[in-house]
Amino acid sequence: MKFLAIDTSGRALNVVAVNEEKAVVSRREDCAMRHSVLLMDAIDGALKEAGMTLADCEFLACVVGPGSFTGIRIGIATVKGLCLAGEKKALSLTTFDTLAYADTDGKRLCLVDAGHGNVYACGYDGTQVVLPPAFLSREEADARMAQGFVPVANGELFAGVKTVDAAQGLLCAAKARAAEACGAHALEAVYLRKSSAEEKRA
Repeated sequence: MKFLAIDTSGRALNVVAVNEEKAVVSRREDCAMRHSVLLMDAIDGALKEAGMTLADCEFLACVVGPGSFTGIRIGIATVKGLCLAGEKKALSLTTFDTLAYADTDGKRLCLVDAGHGNVYACGYDGTQVVLPPAFLSREEADARMAQGFVPVANGELFAGVKTVDAAQGLLCAAKARAAEACGAHALEAVYLRKSSAEEKRA
């Protein structure tokens, strides 16, 4: 299996390049507002370290959200462009998938910071979604956790949340769901609420 996977949905920039048994996982922390500047170099570096080119990839995977509105659009536009130029298949993964596949033990509530004390959340049992994605207040998230879900996130959100490695989860999710890769047209952003600009205009 040979593929490239990227995640620009949050403050970090995660890029994974897999060349058969060799997997390169690149993590760059706190890249908010700089994804467009750093992404192509990160892709180039990961591919070179893995000993392959874009032409060798069977598919390209992209995290489509939820998360940073700008970051998500940058990732989707980049992967769509590369897929169309190289006639490659694309695989759509959610930010929740990267958390769920980083820790597949039992029932987890995968959480993404939505700002102002709110979260994006999705419940998994193993790798199966059992609670659909939602935009929740802290109180609503607490109610979900009271149903037996262990909260997990890529970084510290609040006390009691287990930190997992979203970059490793990106690798595992792309491997596990490779058969779902299809045309790049299928890459669509997952937004669970309006952007800050849209909310201010309302």
